[in-house]
Amino acid sequence: MYIGPQGIVHGTYITLLNAGRMYLGLPEDQDLRARTFLTSGLGGMSGAQAKAVEIAGGIGIIAEVDKSRIETRHDQGWLSKYSSDLSEIFEWVEEYKEKGEPVSIGYYGNVVDLWKYVSDNDIPIDLSSDQTSCHDVYNGGYTPQGLTFEQGRELLKNDRREFKSLADNSLKLQFEFIRKMTKRGTFFWDYGNSFMKAVFDAGVAAIARNGKNPDDGFIFPSYVEDIMGPICFDYGYGPFRWVCLSGKHDDLIETDKVALSCIDPKRRGQDRDNFVWIRDAEKNALVVGSQARILYADAAGRVKIALEFNKKVRDGKIGPVMMGRDHHDTGGTDSPFRETANIRDGSNVTSDMAHQIWAGNAARGMTLCVLSNGGGVGTGKAINGGFGLVLDGSERVDSIIRLGLDWDVMGGVARRAWARNEHSIEAVVDWNRMMGNRGHITLPFVSGEGLVEDIVRKKLR
Repeated sequence: MYIGPQGIVHGTYITLLNAGRMYLGLPEDQDLRARTFLTSGLGGMSGAQAKAVEIAGGIGIIAEVDKSRIETRHDQGWLSKYSSDLSEIFEWVEEYKEKGEPVSIGYYGNVVDLWKYVSDNDIPIDLSSDQTSCHDVYNGGYTPQGLTFEQGRELLKNDRREFKSLADNSLKLQFEFIRKMTKRGTFFWDYGNSFMKAVFDAGVAAIARNGKNPDDGFIFPSYVEDIMGPICFDYGYGPFRWVCLSGKHDDLIETDKVALSCIDPKRRGQDRDNFVWIRDAEKNALVVGSQARILYADAAGRVKIALEFNKKVRDGKIGPVMMGRDHHDTGGTDSPFRETANIRDGSNVTSDMAHQIWAGNAARGMTLCVLSNGGGVGTGKAINGGFGLVLDGSERVDSIIRLGLDWDVMGGVARRAWARNEHSIEAVVDWNRMMGNRGHITLPFVSGEGLVEDIVRKKLR
């Protein structure tokens, strides 16, 4: 099921568009044209940011201390321009704003210096985040301001205590610049890389919502809790993917056509994003190795697309297809630090959902089912229930698609609905209506203000 870099590029593309809608008030049919996004990181996962911001139509300014990473992204065509001169970079920003064209610009330098420059020069920035490896700050995931990448590695090897001190000071500075810019109108969110926790660990209690500890969360939003959770996962939209087992690119193009015909871009903004993503897939050239594709589809969308794929296999139009999803999905993963971050009824710290989804998929006949500890945020912090289904063209697989794909998504939507997430309740109401007597998800009924307290008080008299 390996699909290369598409997954993280697509997820970043979706996050950027939804952040624009949520924080900038952009209509669902508009992209990030002439809008700026400031961030850091052009390495493994973070390297997707440059490609994603261009696909989303925006202007990305991305700091990176390791020049080899910048050159790699530039050589592969993911990063349009780069420079170590900040005045030159922001001349380019103005040029592309005026033209209304997307561009990704790498800054060869430290992200703290980038934040200082925009702050000191009062340069407006629309959206911002960070993708340095802050889950591992003191082992080289973050290079302190004032050190080159090479100097940071040398200091880490020779004086870890000094490295930690410099990293803490750098995080404190970065936080102060971000806080100053957000007061001027910049919207910042944590990208699941533990940036806010790293700032707190560096000694900045002010980043905690209660000013003391992380128990009540942090002052800046987080991408799953505040963006992807309510806009995508609560409705059932998540990273649905497939691989053409023939290895033929023509088969992948055929599946793209089928998927495109199944998507109504006017239904929701999420569907519009899917439509654009598949429509431009060939132009964006994200296939690496396996002939694979990804898009954020909901339960009804996944079932519809999968049935059409299976029919194409049955009719001999394409070879067999392996279908599945990322763990980072509506119902497949329990992780209070990310995937279940916007489930606020207390169940976000349990792993019931991943186990139930995994067992339900096994019972419904999926080709493979996986239950794993870790992934994304690390061992002990997530339980994942994954699956794969080979579409062989048979009627048997049609049945598994109808039962299994629906279960895989709606199990997660149900849990979110029981936590009283508004969009999930809406999705469950629609699902119940569509299913008729073939299935039913119970809905939460929220009591009136004070009703439960009054009943308990009377009983205790």
